[in-house]
Amino acid sequence: MLRLLVTAPLAIALVASPALAQDATKGERVFKRCAACHNVDSDKNKIGPHLVGIVDRKAGSIDGFKYSSSLMKKAEEGLVWTKENLDAYLESPKKFIPRGKMAFAGLRKPDERADVIAYLEAAGKK
Repeated sequence: MLRLLVTAPLAIALVASPALAQDATKGERVFKRCAACHNVDSDKNKIGPHLVGIVDRKAGSIDGFKYSSSLMKKAEEGLVWTKENLDAYLESPKKFIPRGKMAFAGLRKPDERADVIAYLEAAGKK
């Protein structure tokens, strides 16, 4: 009985987690922080690679963009930009890919990351 009492609040917390609330409209607003370096509506690269179709794309796969050797090593290991990998990367790019080129410190709020990922996914389907 005690186990049920301990796990029930945890289950409720996981279901109600803001990270699960994906709002592409909010994500578009948060993405403005990224827009100086990344495109989501054009396949033209800026300082960073374009992000058109990023969700479920193999890492390091945009022709003509010079990725860091650290990212290319991860790509060779099979890194794919799944929602889970994007979430971890957006939280702390330098932790996910040490010595990578990304200068952005990351998005600490889980709901902002989820919203940006929803926006990237929606924009990739246009």
